[in-house]
Amino acid sequence: MKKIIGYTTGVYDMFHIGHLNVIRRAKEQCDYLIVGVSTDELVEKDKGKRPVIPFEERAEIIKALRFVDEVVAQPDKNKFAAWERYHFQKMFVGDDWKGTPQWNAFEKQFAPVGVEIVYLPHTDGVSSTKLTGVIKEMLDEHPDFNGNADKR
Repeated sequence: MKKIIGYTTGVYDMFHIGHLNVIRRAKEQCDYLIVGVSTDELVEKDKGKRPVIPFEERAEIIKALRFVDEVVAQPDKNKFAAWERYHFQKMFVGDDWKGTPQWNAFEKQFAPVGVEIVYLPHTDGVSSTKLTGVIKEMLDEHPDFNGNADKR
């Protein structure tokens, strides 16, 4: 029986349970899971801001997960170029992307080479953007948390 290789990607800044859920569910559907971690440069270009956690540290966090077999850098959003490098049969993404123009195009692009796009349930109520917002609010409301407190 042929080994099923899976592929998923993310920024994984401020790692949270939603990230873990996608990675865990992806591994349940393949024998070997490759996880692409977005580089700092890609995040800056794509989202207009630097990640809170640098690429090397985010990659180490993902490598430490027992569900992950290999971690690779994701320098761009060219999923087909990634397929040419890693030859995966399944690509996993959160179901919040299902039906978007970008992922509809990926489905058409991958159909001729037999790659299945698998949409996994999104974990509602959690996101890295929300987490960084909460932290920023805490720092704004409590100046002593951010190192600007009087040192008496």
